[in-house]
Amino acid sequence: MLHRLLREPPFRLLAKMLTRVGAHSLSSKVLWEAAERPQYALGVLFAARLAKELKIPEIIAIEFGVASGEGLLALAVMSAQAEEETGTRILVYGFDSGIGLPPSSDPRDHPDKWRAGDYPLDPHVRYRLNRNTRLILGDVADTVPKFVAAQTAPVGFAAMDLDLYSSTRAALELFTLPNAQMLPKTALYFDDIVQHFNHSFAGELLAIDEFNLETAAVKIDRWRGIQEFTAFSDSLWASQMYIAHQLAVTPTSRRELAMP
Repeated sequence: MLHRLLREPPFRLLAKMLTRVGAHSLSSKVLWEAAERPQYALGVLFAARLAKELKIPEIIAIEFGVASGEGLLALAVMSAQAEEETGTRILVYGFDSGIGLPPSSDPRDHPDKWRAGDYPLDPHVRYRLNRNTRLILGDVADTVPKFVAAQTAPVGFAAMDLDLYSSTRAALELFTLPNAQMLPKTALYFDDIVQHFNHSFAGELLAIDEFNLETAAVKIDRWRGIQEFTAFSDSLWASQMYIAHQLAVTPTSRRELAMP
């Protein structure tokens, strides 16, 4: 009863503040939106718990579009916390061109908004990464196929912050290339889908729609029932959370994830 009451405003705001000060578990931070990047915290914890239930010892968490590096560093910290809580090993990867956004005149890439060179990579990021985090530089159209070809663990969470339609389409090949590995439900975060200039005919939203039209074995949908996992499901970031569903039925994919 108390747990349910705390989810109601204004009590949940109090719970959030108290959790920020005193909570050490990632589980509490996810529930009360007390993590630095709650979307990353929920994504990696959900993935780690699902992997544990499916007896998968190691998974991959990815940030596409590193830029300043603050997101990748936060992802590494939260992945380490999720690993400690669940026992699931998490390898963290950051994909970036290294030189900012590539040039494009394709209207699907929002040339009205983005310019070549926007969001360049901070050259000092690589020196701040922990031993379980790798930075992969280059055009994702080239680096993703090479990554998948050598992949040894399933992807459990991916944050898409590449801005452009073309780059996002290339990144989503993570789920379709030969040797691609993913959890039956892989958590996704799309950064550029809620601004006033976003629409379904360009950018990440178009990339999602085309992926679903062209791919039979995997479908990307909004994260339905996200209110089960966070008391702040009305926050903007929660509307940017998706799940890539592997439609092929396997013995492990029949099992349900229970996340307290």
